Amino acid sequence: MAEIINMPKLGFDMAEGTLIRWIIQEGEQVARGAVLAEIETDKATVEVEAVQEGVMKRHLVTEGTVVPVNAPIAVLGAVDEEINLSVLLGETTAGNIEIGQKPVETNASSVSEVGEISQPATVQTASDLPGSVRASPIARKMAEDIGLDLKQVKGSGPGGRITKKDIENYQPSLPKTAAPAPVSLQGTKPGMPATQPLPYLPSLLLPAPESVTVPLNKLRALIGKRMVDAKQLIPHFYITHEYDVRVLLDLRKEINSLIPDDQKISVNDFMIKAAALGLRQFPNLNASLQGDQIIQHGNVNIGVAVAVEGGLLTIVCKDADRKPLRQIAMEVRTMANRARSGKVRPDDIEGSTFSVSNLGMFSVESFVAIINPPEAAILAVGSANQVPVVEEGAIATGWRMKATISVDHRVSDGAEAARYLQALQSLIEKPLSLLV
Repeated sequence: MAEIINMPKLGFDMAEGTLIRWIIQEGEQVARGAVLAEIETDKATVEVEAVQEGVMKRHLVTEGTVVPVNAPIAVLGAVDEEINLSVLLGETTAGNIEIGQKPVETNASSVSEVGEISQPATVQTASDLPGSVRASPIARKMAEDIGLDLKQVKGSGPGGRITKKDIENYQPSLPKTAAPAPVSLQGTKPGMPATQPLPYLPSLLLPAPESVTVPLNKLRALIGKRMVDAKQLIPHFYITHEYDVRVLLDLRKEINSLIPDDQKISVNDFMIKAAALGLRQFPNLNASLQGDQIIQHGNVNIGVAVAVEGGLLTIVCKDADRKPLRQIAMEVRTMANRARSGKVRPDDIEGSTFSVSNLGMFSVESFVAIINPPEAAILAVGSANQVPVVEEGAIATGWRMKATISVDHRVSDGAEAARYLQALQSLIEKPLSLLV
């Protein structure tokens, strides 16, 4: 049975994506889970995978095309299966645009008889604006970091699009400059100290610093818009709790001594598991506000903030309350590596119901995080620090870590959030409970 492959929707605010490369060509065999194509969103470059096996019967869009979410991009079918696109696409036809032609401008997205999706006349991406250069977000970020003008780079991607590889392989042609003339010191002889200092040459030694204007990349602009919306629309409140993590750190050290380096468990993995288990008791914090209703989610899917080139991505550890600690560690590490390399998968960044952000690895003792809509709360985890503590009336050395929860006041209140942090205390300070 033929299947239509649609442009996936990666997040509730995604409206379109750019198909940047076909991996599977027409007529090639497709295995379940094989990567069909790469698409680019405002956040990342994402691989589209096949959910069933078959043969790639037809590409419905060409590389470099901007496609609305849920619009068809390809047809997958059996080897000898005849494909009737008019029937398959529900009789949705619009003109005679052929594959490879430039889509005709129109005020509404449509599908041609051969499946090419025409672009809305009102939609322009950053790389289509007059005077701009077509480049991927990662390539733009790399160029910004080294002060490289993208107009000097020849792109090897579809339509001359500049890729990460183009930036890495760029070889500038350096202009020849004359060496400064040597400074002569009068009144000196060989072996004798100078009788006067070197003249001040600011034009040669200290070029005047210049201000630099750096345009926002697509990911940074999207993050900015979402965070502004979140702070303006969501009434945040914050509560901080301090935890004794000495036993947790000892347990982590013992576990990691028994497993390979590529499977080691981080403090953040413990926090993800603890946060997920705690949410079972507090469904209001594992929720979303929709109109005048609070939707308490059945699954506990923990979003984990990951720093990537050009901004931040939230990967999602699904059903974290039901997974063992080692599986959480493995999944988070794998998804984070994909995110940092620009190869994140659609399922990696979809469906979070609560988020954890950790800056402890940067020695940040505590901070507050902005809620990630449509979630109702986020937990900000700081560093574990060795501090003097009072135990049974005597000064001792202990390990303490702070965590701050940000909560949507429309969904919950301070007392409930405080009880949740107390529930985390019993899990964090008795970490064996996270292993059973």
